[in-house]
Amino acid sequence: MKHILCFGDSNTFGSKTESIGRYDYADRWTIKLNKLLGEDFHIIEEGLGGRTTVFDDPFEPGKRGLDDIDNILDSHKPLDLVIVMLGTNDTKQVFNASVKSIAYGLEVIIERIRAHECGEPEILIISPILIAEDVENSRFVSFDKSSHFKSLEFASCFEKTAKKMDTFFFDAAMVAHCGSDSLHMTKESHDSLAKALLPVVKDILS
Repeated sequence: MKHILCFGDSNTFGSKTESIGRYDYADRWTIKLNKLLGEDFHIIEEGLGGRTTVFDDPFEPGKRGLDDIDNILDSHKPLDLVIVMLGTNDTKQVFNASVKSIAYGLEVIIERIRAHECGEPEILIISPILIAEDVENSRFVSFDKSSHFKSLEFASCFEKTAKKMDTFFFDAAMVAHCGSDSLHMTKESHDSLAKALLPVVKDILS
């Protein structure tokens, strides 16, 4: 059996876009992907709302991915593939981080995964969906219009990171989008993302 860790934020956790709460188990992209892959694969959900790469949020302490990754790898080793989908929360105005800095945060996460004794897994970077331009008018007060513009640069910058770090890459924004809350994926996008990742994951682990 192939073991796949999905390390991300609220869009890996499965936060709803239409209302507060979490999509049902069967509606989340991680579980949909596992079903499509079949019984020879085991996907481990490790999504946390507000998780960043390396930034400490003064308003949401304890959400720094770099602080989580070692214990999570320990909990689920050995692993064949680690999927990392982070960056959205790094665009919060409190960090004032450039997309280049956010991408460097991903590099640090990848280096930590590779330094860990968890089975030498392959790594897939997923560039997150786009943040809506009107996010500054949403209930998410930590985001502003600059968050949207930074998300537009994710794919090109993260793909360069993937090449530099010799990992695999996929752009979620090609197949998925946020809904009415300007930040989280629609239920339909969870389905689209799972279907798009199926051949990618199979190819990586073939």
